[in-house]
Amino acid sequence: MAAFFRKLILLLALSESFVGIFSIGVGVNYGRIANNLPSPSQVSDILKSLNINRVKVYDADPTVLQAFAGTNIEVIVGLGNENLQKMRDPQQAQIWIQQNVEPYLSQTKITCINVGNEVLGGQDGQLASYLLPTMKTMYGALVTLGLSKQVYITTAHSLQILGTSFPPSQGAFKEDMVQYIKPILDFHAQVDSPFFINAYPYFAYKSDPKNVKLEYVLFEPNEGSIDPNTNLKYDNMLYAQIDAVYSAIKALGHSDVEVKISETGWPSKGDEDEAGATVQNAGIYNRNLMQRMQQGQSTPARPSQPIDIYIFALFNENQKNGPTSERNFGLFYPDGNLVYNLGVSTYVLPRIDYSSSHKNVRTHMLIFSLHLLGGYVFSVFGLLILLLGSYSLFKR
Repeated sequence: MAAFFRKLILLLALSESFVGIFSIGVGVNYGRIANNLPSPSQVSDILKSLNINRVKVYDADPTVLQAFAGTNIEVIVGLGNENLQKMRDPQQAQIWIQQNVEPYLSQTKITCINVGNEVLGGQDGQLASYLLPTMKTMYGALVTLGLSKQVYITTAHSLQILGTSFPPSQGAFKEDMVQYIKPILDFHAQVDSPFFINAYPYFAYKSDPKNVKLEYVLFEPNEGSIDPNTNLKYDNMLYAQIDAVYSAIKALGHSDVEVKISETGWPSKGDEDEAGATVQNAGIYNRNLMQRMQQGQSTPARPSQPIDIYIFALFNENQKNGPTSERNFGLFYPDGNLVYNLGVSTYVLPRIDYSSSHKNVRTHMLIFSLHLLGGYVFSVFGLLILLLGSYSLFKR
């Protein structure tokens, strides 16, 4: 009997390692610019089955917020760029929160309002002038409603706001962006909210595949690069980009604002001129990234600061504009099948049934045998053998 309990404890310990790919704390972006996606309630089931406990959406659609009710999934909601001008009015900001956030808070774990997306560095200079005033009025409305300790305010920036990104220690914002970013940083420091950045090493490789080494952007073994000012070694571009943002923030007088990666990912398909956009590379990028997050890695310049990342995106989105790559950043196809092997752990995936007679998710026990812990693989038959072995030991 003692031997049985030892083996049972070992089995449970091993099973604990296979609870889901996102139990490591990585979040995911749930974009919905498509006409073939599963319903929000089906998506909620997918997220729960994968132990995804953090999700970022780009609006405050009530069907999405209701679908996440009771799930304990932390939700970042978005205020679209088209609303920034109107929401500078404190009354309008309060009404928006009362209609789109407050009614759901008792059941849905809304933690953040992301005000605008990649506003700075875009073509609309007038929109940039609306950004901070809207962030302030939204925060003021949260204070008035007694929600400022529960929900924080931020905005997501493109890396295009950087004028210098290498070496990381010399990271600096573009001169014409400083007038906007400095007061935004002051706001973040005042209200204790993070600085969101959308960082895509893929775009650096796409723009210069001859000089940017693929291994360096995919977290694969490579000789890396040395920051000549700090002698710190970088073996991947994403960490260098994160530290460059921290350096740019410090150059504006702040060491009290945390950087979070609100988007990063790699497309599985692209046009002929989109170098590197393949299923193989997308799988390598996200597998390696998640394995590093599982290891609790930090960047070379911030060894004690955990990296906080939201992967883009949950699904391929067939109605997005732009090149083919824009429609193929998903971890999943709309039918619920993985685009590629995620390679971190084994999980049960709910399959999506779109037939008129099945409105909800129909769960099939599909076990994906993926590599973890030196290539150890649990197959369906292996799992059955373990269970049968445990049962026979119990009988003894």
